[in-house]
Amino acid sequence: MPSRTKKAAPEAVVDPSSSASENENGSENESHVDVTESEGSDSDGSDDESGSEDGSGTGSDEEDSDSLDSSAPRKRRRVSPGLDDDEEDDDEEDMPKPPPVSFSAPSRIRKAPAAGTTTQAPSVEVTATKQDSTLRPTTVPLELNTTFESLNVRPWLVQSLVNMAIMRPTGIQKGCIPEILKGRDCIGGSRTGSGKTVAFAVPILQKWAEDPSAIFALVLTPTRELALQIFEQFKAISSPQTFKAVLITGGADMRAQAIALAERPHVVIATPGRLADHIRTSGEDTVCGLRRARFLVLDEADRLLAANGPGSMLPDVEECLDVLPPSSERQTLLFTATVTPEVRALKEMPRKPGKPPVFVCEIDTEAMAIPPSLNQMHIQVPVTHREHYLHMFLLTEANKDKSIIIFCNRTDTATYLHHLLHLLDHRVTSLHSKLPQRQRTDNLGRFRAAASRILVATDVAARGLDIPEVGLVINYDLPRDPDVYIHRVGRTARAGRKGDAVTFVGQRDVDLVLAIEERVGRQMVKWEEEGVNLETRVIRDALKVVGEKKREALLDIEEDREVGSKKKRGKVRLRAEA
Repeated sequence: MPSRTKKAAPEAVVDPSSSASENENGSENESHVDVTESEGSDSDGSDDESGSEDGSGTGSDEEDSDSLDSSAPRKRRRVSPGLDDDEEDDDEEDMPKPPPVSFSAPSRIRKAPAAGTTTQAPSVEVTATKQDSTLRPTTVPLELNTTFESLNVRPWLVQSLVNMAIMRPTGIQKGCIPEILKGRDCIGGSRTGSGKTVAFAVPILQKWAEDPSAIFALVLTPTRELALQIFEQFKAISSPQTFKAVLITGGADMRAQAIALAERPHVVIATPGRLADHIRTSGEDTVCGLRRARFLVLDEADRLLAANGPGSMLPDVEECLDVLPPSSERQTLLFTATVTPEVRALKEMPRKPGKPPVFVCEIDTEAMAIPPSLNQMHIQVPVTHREHYLHMFLLTEANKDKSIIIFCNRTDTATYLHHLLHLLDHRVTSLHSKLPQRQRTDNLGRFRAAASRILVATDVAARGLDIPEVGLVINYDLPRDPDVYIHRVGRTARAGRKGDAVTFVGQRDVDLVLAIEERVGRQMVKWEEEGVNLETRVIRDALKVVGEKKREALLDIEEDREVGSKKKRGKVRLRAEA
């Protein structure tokens, strides 16, 4: 049972350690990338992203959850719709009353602290690790009125940020921007929605403006959508300058990308699988430009450096690092919401003579992984009627106008819910790795533009995507990893805004809920809305209609029809008569 002890106020930990041998922690990690010195990696580098020109390739830059669709043996957990089992054989025409939930939802879930509680201002903990290991950390309060000008950011960049409605730096920006401008390697850890992209984009652009050169920086990121978002932010911030960025991700024409790389852009934003493809196939033209890079950025570094699982991007990351300059001739910046041992390995590496020590800035990564403005709730749901509860929950007065992301563990479940919710007249779209890249981009654009109110997604949408209007995140399936939960619910309540996260809890999910609560340090409360009894509404309004639409959705999927496509049964009948 998670501790109910109230945690201390969040702190920003800044650790400029000088060498690995002087690190008091002394922890060793067998699975990490030497991001400070990449020489002669033996990795073949899996061809995670197809190099085909039709844009159908998928690869290791996809989300963890999509790897669950592989045919490898695994312990199955019954997920309604049960697309790979015979759950649809159950006769739902009679639609009996859904069985009452036979477990007591985690009663240890308690409500948020009382309104009268106060919190201390965040502080910065500076640790200088010298050969004299007796030095103790000192704590300095963060300057609450810090401006970008006080961080030595150039006026043209400040004006660009103002044009983007970014007036004052966040904690991670205050900590990292000055040190990156000083030429230091950096590990930046901060919760989702805290402005990590600006924290590395601004100093890179300022350094580039002082000495423009081709392929000045390489930014690697695990998903195509996050790469596109970073690409757009670089373009927006650099708008006053003649600055060229190029996007290298799977699902696009490799020939066009190779031409763009040969034209020597200033910044390359890429997924590791596709960039590794170019390194292998484009030859010296691509490699020559990358050898002059001044900056390497690993965004969502914990995902990029993870060595476990079939979807590991480590071989491709290593292949990309092999063609970059040595660590003494470039700056390496790692940013993540969850600082893992693989990420900390950068700090533990021996430093080159004359190279400034690594700067580590961690803000709220452990003490407050979830924003205080996020309201976490749960709903007890029988697994056999999960879709029915979802449909009625989306129609409640509090939710009917919200922009919503629904997270699933598998692409098949996301496809099914997209079909079903469309048939139930919800404005819905989807995002997962089985979609062609053009459709993924179009669907995300529809959701951003509010043409679709609901986005059904796998964890490809869980990292980094910044859609400020999202008011509600629904965990239709619970993630097995609490850190994935943190990334999912981080799509709402961003940058101080309010948001809700609701998790559907079945009979077998209690242990997962407990693990999540222990990780985030906060407990979920039972979802309630005045005057609403969700179970009664399901029995009264949803059993028949959802059952009918469920069968229709499964038929559409079986016949490989796109969502919203019209059925051509008349033509089939005419052909039969002929």
